[in-house]
Amino acid sequence: GPDPLEFERFDDAGGDDAEPRGHAPMGASLSVSHVDMCQQINRPAHHTVAFDNANLVVRRGQEFVLRVSFSRPPTPDDDFQLEFLIGSNPSANKGTMVAVTFGQRRGGGGGGWVGRVLEAQGPSLVLGVTPSPNAIVGKFRTYVAVVGRSGMHRTRRDPSTDLYVLFNAWCPEDPVFLPDEAERREYVLNEYGIIYQGAVKAVSQRTWLYGQFELGVLDACIHILDASRMPIYHRGNVIKLVRRGSAMLNSQDDNGVMVGNWSEDFSMGTAPTLWTGSVKILQEYANTGVPVCFAQCWVFAGIFNSFLRCLGIPARVITNFSSAHDNTGNLKTDLIFKTDGAPDKRSTRDSIWNYHCWNEVYMARPDLPDGMGGWQVVDATPQETSDGHFRCGPASVAAIKEGLLCHPFDAGFCFAEVNSDVVFYKRDRYGTLTPFRVDKRHVGQLVLTKAVGSDRPFDITYTYKYREGNNQRTMNRAEEYGCELDHSELPETLLSVVYLGHDFNLQLEFQNQSDTPRTIQVHLAGSVVFYTGVEAHTFRDENLTNVTLRITAQEYMPHLGSQLSLHFILTGQADDQSLSAIEVVNLETPPLMLRLSGRPKMQHEMSVTVSFTNHFQFALENVQMALEGPGLLSYRTHFYSVIAPQGSIDWTETFTPRIDGSKRIMATLSCSSLTQVSGTADLEVEP
Repeated sequence: GPDPLEFERFDDAGGDDAEPRGHAPMGASLSVSHVDMCQQINRPAHHTVAFDNANLVVRRGQEFVLRVSFSRPPTPDDDFQLEFLIGSNPSANKGTMVAVTFGQRRGGGGGGWVGRVLEAQGPSLVLGVTPSPNAIVGKFRTYVAVVGRSGMHRTRRDPSTDLYVLFNAWCPEDPVFLPDEAERREYVLNEYGIIYQGAVKAVSQRTWLYGQFELGVLDACIHILDASRMPIYHRGNVIKLVRRGSAMLNSQDDNGVMVGNWSEDFSMGTAPTLWTGSVKILQEYANTGVPVCFAQCWVFAGIFNSFLRCLGIPARVITNFSSAHDNTGNLKTDLIFKTDGAPDKRSTRDSIWNYHCWNEVYMARPDLPDGMGGWQVVDATPQETSDGHFRCGPASVAAIKEGLLCHPFDAGFCFAEVNSDVVFYKRDRYGTLTPFRVDKRHVGQLVLTKAVGSDRPFDITYTYKYREGNNQRTMNRAEEYGCELDHSELPETLLSVVYLGHDFNLQLEFQNQSDTPRTIQVHLAGSVVFYTGVEAHTFRDENLTNVTLRITAQEYMPHLGSQLSLHFILTGQADDQSLSAIEVVNLETPPLMLRLSGRPKMQHEMSVTVSFTNHFQFALENVQMALEGPGLLSYRTHFYSVIAPQGSIDWTETFTPRIDGSKRIMATLSCSSLTQVSGTADLEVEP
């Protein structure tokens, strides 16, 4: 702390008659010799032990204690207050300068913060301070101000007494209050998560290391708010904060954290599949102020989750399989085909993503009718603008399920992502489009998130929508609020198509469900497609005369990884009836193997070895690998120019655990011909 009796003048009271700075005789004016932030008491009580930060971190709406040592034992006649300042121009009117008083004096601009004397020990007082449940979230400067004969003086600036105040999911008066303790530990305190990817019939998963307690991450999250120029006095409002965060996590229009890239060229940055988690990204952005390259939807969702949990907001990553991106703003995803049945890619504007990741945050919604609080959709992936910025949410999940699309923010867009009808159109030789099939079940087939306390998936599909057949009231209500539904009257299909897909074999089986013979003519288009529905290249586009196809690896190499999949679109005619089907086949990738050695104990050195064998018949070139474990080791990378066919590599790194408890290490591998390769290792670190 500062040297005894060093003060800054608080105001001009006293003028030249002010007491000189120096030793105060017994019975003289009270002065402060030391301020102790009592970290060992406060951190466990506020669930902030894990923060790798030298300063105290507390949660609003909950009392913390500090010890102030004075030049002599204070008396009831002594007048002092604690002051907490945030921002460059603190103001009591805006809540950015908070004065907490004790004893008989009340008021002084406390902003809802409450103070009390807990204990007197000679010249020291143990003080309890409870920030308002709606207090501004951020980094405060702490001062002690004393009223003396020469006016009011306060202690000098001391960075060691700076204080971080966060949202508090444990406080019933805080809008982010989450009643269940297991959910609080999962959605606020858990440092890693599972993000689901792939396709409905072939769900894959990857670990994402949120690392919200790692060195520099909390300051990086505050820096993001500063870079957004969000007024400090708004930073206690969780609705405004998450909406601003949604815009700032992408760089599309505000120089935000990450640059989105859905191409195959990542030479100017890091491939999205190589990232292990959020820490390196947030640290780099805070240190440079330059958007980090590159991200796709699960990266945006992973970083946003770190940002939210770091600031104390309960949050989770959601994956919506067969997610509609409806550019026309209605509830119809239009797929257009040429006269010969081939997809008309130039005319098709809407797209269906194999999956799309967004976030949910848990909060009260006092701005909405009762029942609209709880989980809210927020999305940082730049898809469409909202009020002029690329952002989305918070949109009430309950409102989405009920079709109440009149409520802010962006509920209509989120509703379409899980409820769009897929309408198949065929263009005749005159250019006229005629619908020939409507699929009401394809979009939003499955919505998953990580289960509380385990790595298993938790199906939350029916928090977003009613089961098919029970949703007519919801759809009618959505249409009342401006969403256009499809009302095409199309005949029921009597001929079905069944795909049996594994490895590189595709078998088409046609089942005639009528009682009369049918003659069929079909067209098959096969493409390698990014998970966003954007085509990488076509390897089949032909009319079929046989029903069995063999597809070799050479036809879509060098494209491997669950970010790419094989899409088969079949259209055809069975006498007077049109038929169509879409099938998505995921491409499997080999895992990385991680081996740990050494005793898992705090401050004891350990090592981890990452092993990989190239089982393919071709070499892997320019291979990037990454390794990270929150609380264990920081983000590290390794490069291999080539891994020969059937060749193996081992990469070993040493580390020293800094904190006890359940921990996870993750490794990734990425190159031009192989992506989305990862592996994990878990350990329990002893105190």
